[in-house]
Amino acid sequence: MDLSLKGLNVGRLRQWLPLATLIILVTVVGVMEPVFLEPSTLLQLASDTAVLFILATGVTFVIMLGGIDLSIQSMASFSSVIVALTIAQLGYVSFGLAVGTGILAGFLSGIAHVKLKIPSFIATLAMGGVLFSAALVASKERSITLGDAERSYQTWVTGSHFGIPNVIVVGLIVLVVAHVLQAHTRFGRYSAAIGAGEPAAYASGVKVDRQKIFAYMLSAGFAALAGVILAGRLSSGSPTLAAEMLLPSIAAVVVGGTAITGGVGSIWRTLVGSLIISVVRIGMTFLSVNIFAQNIVFGSVLVLAVAVTIDRSKIPIVK
Repeated sequence: MDLSLKGLNVGRLRQWLPLATLIILVTVVGVMEPVFLEPSTLLQLASDTAVLFILATGVTFVIMLGGIDLSIQSMASFSSVIVALTIAQLGYVSFGLAVGTGILAGFLSGIAHVKLKIPSFIATLAMGGVLFSAALVASKERSITLGDAERSYQTWVTGSHFGIPNVIVVGLIVLVVAHVLQAHTRFGRYSAAIGAGEPAAYASGVKVDRQKIFAYMLSAGFAALAGVILAGRLSSGSPTLAAEMLLPSIAAVVVGGTAITGGVGSIWRTLVGSLIISVVRIGMTFLSVNIFAQNIVFGSVLVLAVAVTIDRSKIPIVK
């Protein structure tokens, strides 16, 4: 009985630790730099977090299964190139083309993983290389700047309503849609079951392969949407536009409390994790930490978060 209570207390501590960490970080940064707590700064924080959250949301579905998607930054960059190259001719259709390309790439990654039995990190790493090369070829190895006519199609990203940037609204829509998928559909329940124990899920009749393929499609699709938003916010498309976002995105998922071994997690946890990463990034900016050195912090945070959230009963031998 005492052991079970101890386990319950540890579980509750892990559940609330990310939110407590976020509150502490906001308080510390706010005390050090009072300008951080001004409404304009908080709105900018939320706007910056929206893109990271959308990227992290997609990969959350894959991590919940116990897999990983290392192609998301390349997919986001390629998506921005697609928009930059086609928006003048296709208008709003270019956004659908970019997201559709992402869904197709995710489908191919899923097929490679479940049908060819290739580990997820190899399948998605290879897909990331394909997407990066495709972006280089399509863009002729350059950044493509959008003109005023092209930017007019992107007011749904760059504009605002009642003082709230539209990108925050898009992030909230993604939050609602992803939460419904994860918490209120069979896909979400089956994903958690597969992550908790794939053999048991198979034995229960769950279509595991189909679940996995759909998760990779969601991951790449959301990554493509993030690329579309980046193209709008930065008024350009580039093969390296999202080059520094892979580590922060995965860190956001794990720091939020989603177990890297799968089975435990939620979209709300990913939102908290994304906010933590954004606050840490802004805090380091206030402290004049070199932007390239920030990945040292993110890497350290990721290792710590994995150490706290990992279910060691699933991996008695670490290779």
